[in-house]
Amino acid sequence: MKAHFLQRCWVTFSVYVVGIYASLLNRFVIKGSENIPHDGPVLIASNHISAYDTIFLPWAVIRYNPLQMLWAPAKEELFEKTALRLIYTSWGAFPVKRKRDVRAGRVLNDLLQGQKVMLFPEGTRHKDGQLGPGNRGVGKIIYDTRPAVIPTALAGLNSWKFPGFGQEAAVVFGAALDFSDLFALEDCKETHLQIVDRVMQAIAALLTTEGIDCGRK
Repeated sequence: MKAHFLQRCWVTFSVYVVGIYASLLNRFVIKGSENIPHDGPVLIASNHISAYDTIFLPWAVIRYNPLQMLWAPAKEELFEKTALRLIYTSWGAFPVKRKRDVRAGRVLNDLLQGQKVMLFPEGTRHKDGQLGPGNRGVGKIIYDTRPAVIPTALAGLNSWKFPGFGQEAAVVFGAALDFSDLFALEDCKETHLQIVDRVMQAIAALLTTEGIDCGRK
């Protein structure tokens, strides 16, 4: 998938509107944005603590990469109504079935040949802020496509109310992870699990630097 110029303009405009609410009316702080490559395939791999994650994370990325897309898989139920389907699609979201979705996997692999993609490796929200295990499928995607993987930690959004003002939250982007040792291993379940576990460990480390107890040692 590729976005035409008008769609990229629309996305950039939309995230700046979101940014007014997130970072001006509230206190959504962005850290480590310099770790996000401007070009090439990039996978933003984040913990998932709130429904707001999918709204404010694009602001944090595209603010420093205007006129680019941040593609994202989303549960297919969100696309059932025509109006919502048009909105989500215009923002770069695409539907994914809850169980194994071969078509969505192909779309992700295609996008990660040169574009930015946002994923939540846990596959589900943890509103209590605890960090769950990563999905093996994410490890397989990384093994196959080999993008720059940016571990990302979100904190505070799980306590936000809408509408609200002066609420605090943060996103921290870590340095791109090195998987060269794991890429040299066999393409198998164990390797994929090691890859996604390294991602989750990196996210946990970022949360720890923010003083967040994510339930991982």
